[in-house]
Amino acid sequence: MSIDFSQALGLHADALKVRAERAKVLASNIANESTPGYQARDLDFAARLQARSQDEDSLSLDTEASELLYRVPNQAAQDGNTVELGVEQAAFSQNAADFQASLTFLNMKLKGLAKAIAGQ
Repeated sequence: MSIDFSQALGLHADALKVRAERAKVLASNIANESTPGYQARDLDFAARLQARSQDEDSLSLDTEASELLYRVPNQAAQDGNTVELGVEQAAFSQNAADFQASLTFLNMKLKGLAKAIAGQ
């Protein structure tokens, strides 16, 4: 009898992958805060998670440019840059906290599987 880990772990493994993708995009926004004309990007977490959970062979962490959304700034800059540092830092912090929560859930699932295998 074998264990199907994708079934046993649920969406948490996919959520970690999508959170890692989003962290990469948000870090790019923060890094380009002073770049004239840079357009801040983000991804729709729920849509991306649903797409990843339906795609069995999705192992890459590369986010295609077509999947990214543009962030609408609250206050436009004169140089055309749409990155607002406070907004990006808040989004990055929230994403990091959500990543940690998904990691905790995944860890609890793995501990439960280990106990089941050990017969406890």
